[in-house]
Amino acid sequence: MVCGGEKTMKITLRVWILIIALLLSVLAIKPTFESGVVVKSVDKDSIYFEEGLRNGEIIKSINGKVIEDKSSYSNVISELFENDGEIRLDIATKKNSYTILANETPSIIVDNIPRTKIQTGLDLRGGSRALVQPDVQINDQELNDLIEVSRNRFNVYGLSDVQIKGVSDLEGNKFMLVEVAGATPADLEDLVSKQGKFEAKIGNTSVFGGGKDDISSVCRNDASCSGVTSCDPATDGFVCQFAFTIYLTEQAAERHADITRNISLDETGQYLSEKLFLHIDDKEADSLLISSGLRGQVTTQISIQGSGTGNSRDDALKDARISMSKLQTILITGSLPYKLNIEKIDTISPTLGSDFTNIILLAGAASIVLVSIIIFVRYRKIKASLALLLTSFSELVVILGFAALIKWNLDLPSIAGILATIGTGVDQQIVILDEAGKGQGAIKDRMKRARFVVIAAYFTSLVSLLPLYSAGAGLLKGFAITTIIGITAGVFITRPAFSDIIKQMQEQ
Repeated sequence: MVCGGEKTMKITLRVWILIIALLLSVLAIKPTFESGVVVKSVDKDSIYFEEGLRNGEIIKSINGKVIEDKSSYSNVISELFENDGEIRLDIATKKNSYTILANETPSIIVDNIPRTKIQTGLDLRGGSRALVQPDVQINDQELNDLIEVSRNRFNVYGLSDVQIKGVSDLEGNKFMLVEVAGATPADLEDLVSKQGKFEAKIGNTSVFGGGKDDISSVCRNDASCSGVTSCDPATDGFVCQFAFTIYLTEQAAERHADITRNISLDETGQYLSEKLFLHIDDKEADSLLISSGLRGQVTTQISIQGSGTGNSRDDALKDARISMSKLQTILITGSLPYKLNIEKIDTISPTLGSDFTNIILLAGAASIVLVSIIIFVRYRKIKASLALLLTSFSELVVILGFAALIKWNLDLPSIAGILATIGTGVDQQIVILDEAGKGQGAIKDRMKRARFVVIAAYFTSLVSLLPLYSAGAGLLKGFAITTIIGITAGVFITRPAFSDIIKQMQEQ
């Protein structure tokens, strides 16, 4: 309760809803001040990967020296490797510890630990972005397959922080939007413009390629011929095995029989002594065991097997499913079935993005404070001014909390949408203040008139924002999403609470 003259201000149901929304938003944002650096990528051919270091682990110290952030990590590594020779690294992460002997700087990429769960887009992180369109018309399923293959290709090249999504313009043309943090436009253009090639080899001999020429179908989303078969404890955690069936064309099956006919069995007698290696753009992506029963046999049905690892059973299960999905995708589509045209490619400095964001947010906060001062001068009511100030900031927290919850990447259009929402909110709160101060009729009726104006404005704005969701091939989607979230939260959460607060002020 808040004291107000001789009466007390009751916390109504609408105000409680606002308070609960704020608490949930803060939990979704989850601010943290944890020290250390997070591992973004580890070279699969490095000793660090062999010892078990994985993406997502948080490095807390190296050789007893505390790692506060990315800068201190760089300083520690520079000091350790300033002289030639083998160095012992005792790396302590949040969950594990590793002892590694190395004679060169670690082949891992690290970054600062995010201070909140709010995710930012390329505009704020820095890197390159390309808007890519196939040279033929494709449907939604073909676009999804293209995205999966492209994502896998970027993973093979070792790039981290890759965001790929499908977008379309108002005319229905479909595009692929590729964002890579830390890459230059030249790097991105080189990777995107290549059509790609999938090839399965035994030794140096090609057995089959991806796509319809060699593979007639791949089993997926069917438990009878695709899934994780077992999960067992291992030395450093758990290993989960998966298997799925592929069906080769007759030509590919005969080729496979000719190549495997003279290959010996391994020591277990269950598999051939040579593996089936999968290559994408002449780079090895994975290796698979070949069942002994397939040696020299002309069979169109082959069981592909592989595994996933993790510190826990759930982690290993997740890794196995991801690996299986990746293999199924590249076997289905192989090389891209069409040429990709780069419609737009650009870059942005992360420093520019950070400075620009800080300036915009500072300007937004300053505008809210300034409007509150103007409200105080106009109505001579400090409580009303404070209520407007707190409600506007509450709306900002709710927007950010919802964005964190749905893992929406905030970019510059999204920030513009937040500012537009704040401006709309202030306008509507002034309408509520004006209706409350007219003194004509009961306060309940005046609040009803104000709510009618607010709701009418909401639906008008909503209808006008929906086309922006697809305008510009999705590049304005951030503005549309955050604005819709903001005005919806305002109409159903913050504005009703503000109305109740002002109503009680008028009744005192």
